[in-house]
Amino acid sequence: MRSETFFKEFIEDNRATIYKICRIYANDAEELKDFVQEVTIQLWRSHQNFENRSKLSTWVYRVALNVCMTLSKRKKRGIDTVSLLSTDWYDDDNEVEKEQLEALYTAIRKLSESERAIILLYLEDKSYREISEILGITVTNVGVRVNRVKNQLKTLTNG
Repeated sequence: MRSETFFKEFIEDNRATIYKICRIYANDAEELKDFVQEVTIQLWRSHQNFENRSKLSTWVYRVALNVCMTLSKRKKRGIDTVSLLSTDWYDDDNEVEKEQLEALYTAIRKLSESERAIILLYLEDKSYREISEILGITVTNVGVRVNRVKNQLKTLTNG
């Protein structure tokens, strides 16, 4: 991963993943832009040190989650209800889907940083093993924590 052209393509290929991770931690649209920018900067700073000991996607998740968790801790402030919905992801005619997804994101933002990471990776269909590698915890711990977070989300969404 040495060339600037490769890095631009790499960022474009991983844009959706980076955006989703940042969206889980950002409280408003402006903060979302800041998080995406900081993740991109950190990926640029560290991309030449990537040693292929894990999958590239695992590395992207790890960097993005670490950056977002760090920024979130620094900017600790209340949960903002500003909508972060993007027309790239939704059919404008499906208001029910938008409302349900916004309710889910609002509930997720009420979780701790580590709980957000767990549920994000779970919702991204990552295996427990992949989640374990990304977060540096045991597979058993992943299973326990996923179940706890799912129960918490049920309570938060009154479902």
